[in-house]
Amino acid sequence: MFKKAILIHNGNAGQDETDNRLGAVIGPLAAGTGELVLVQTEKPGDAERICAERGEEFDVVFILGGDGTVHECVNGLADLASPPVVGILPGGTCNDFSRALNLPQTLDQAAQALMQGTTRAVDIGRVNDRYFSNFLGVGLITDTSENINPQLKGKLGKLSYLISTLQTVTSADPFRFSLKYDGGTEEGEAVMIFVANGRFLGTQPLPLDADALVDGILDVAIIREAGLPLLKELFKIKSFREWDAHASSFEFIRTRELTLSTDRSMQADTDGEIYLNTPVSISLLEKRLTFLVGEDAPAGLI
Repeated sequence: MFKKAILIHNGNAGQDETDNRLGAVIGPLAAGTGELVLVQTEKPGDAERICAERGEEFDVVFILGGDGTVHECVNGLADLASPPVVGILPGGTCNDFSRALNLPQTLDQAAQALMQGTTRAVDIGRVNDRYFSNFLGVGLITDTSENINPQLKGKLGKLSYLISTLQTVTSADPFRFSLKYDGGTEEGEAVMIFVANGRFLGTQPLPLDADALVDGILDVAIIREAGLPLLKELFKIKSFREWDAHASSFEFIRTRELTLSTDRSMQADTDGEIYLNTPVSISLLEKRLTFLVGEDAPAGLI
């Protein structure tokens, strides 16, 4: 049992939805904590500020929201000297990071799993003076996020991401880049550079090992050309360990840190949030934050 906990929930939802969400999780959380404090965010940045200012007051911070809310909280917690344990309650469209932690995607089951599961210290990415838990991307992935129709996202959820990808992938503009990493340098043209820490993107599993969140390594894909063959290849590959460099339309690098510059300033997508621009310096903070994980999580997370 945790002595003192805080539940941060996204205030953008309507009252009925908020009541339903809280009703699904408060029972299990309250049963497993001595004191449970509820805080509702009112505007972007609130979750990060609350975590930075109050995080060390608590044994555990529960995050009820999507990947954007998780991203804010991670940025508020990562600099703390003694950050609390983190539990994610998936309340967004994709909830990719909670999937990597093997948590159920329904709120009541997720709340129960958090209280029955175990803790695991996981890696967190650092980009310039900011942090990311799941990924950083430049190029096609940023264009895809920018092209998402808000009305479609509300009605279709994760399907809107796939629709946007299909609309974008045949018309991606290449850019010139220079990438320096542990093992050398890569230069040339690409349509997307993707730096992964987590194991899911848009609800789809990435071909990464089960211990991706705890292996101390960033997985980097350099995709040099767009088109439907690229999509087929990405969906076909089950593991980057099976990747054939000579028959592939992308390159794959594993590194602990890297710097990325582009021929023009380009937006970078971090965990689905777009507010940074190239050039960027990226590194990995090994086992920086401790999360509650599902009891049947992959062996690398237990």
